[in-house]
Amino acid sequence: MRNFVKEVIVTLIIGIVIFLLLRLTVGSYTVVNISMQPGLTEGQRILVNKLAYRFGDPQRGDVIVFQSPIEDLTLVKRIIGLPGDEVEVKQNDAAYVNGVKLKEPYLKELAGYSYPLIKVPLNNYFVLGDNRNASSDSHAGWTVPRENIVGRGWIFTWPPSKWGSLPNYDLNRELNPSLTP
Repeated sequence: MRNFVKEVIVTLIIGIVIFLLLRLTVGSYTVVNISMQPGLTEGQRILVNKLAYRFGDPQRGDVIVFQSPIEDLTLVKRIIGLPGDEVEVKQNDAAYVNGVKLKEPYLKELAGYSYPLIKVPLNNYFVLGDNRNASSDSHAGWTVPRENIVGRGWIFTWPPSKWGSLPNYDLNRELNPSLTP
């Protein structure tokens, strides 16, 4: 009986440790709007790698989960501009970063608005939804402070028919063609 109690206690401790490690490293979020269509749709659940940016910096094209700097909301958007980048959005054309027109195959449609050239502040990121015309994002005049980023979108978990990796896209290759393998 004593060994049984000891095994139960050890099993509970191991279970609690595993649970806490998972909570610190992985998050689960539900997509709550249509701003990331067609890649992410309302009601989908995703896992977020909370450690992704502990060992490296966020990159252009990453799908991130973050706390909105203007509302008490958790949002999912794509990083377009890094700290120090110059970003501009031209109506019915494209987003430009440091004067380079981005090729964005994940877009639902081109932006029906223009956003003037800005320089992204240090420790901030310029984010846009893939559904540009139905997204509250940096074109509304705000950027995302680094400390607001929860993590990098990683895996679809719901619905089962969508299981797999999130559509992160390496936009750095467009700005620096020498990165092409």
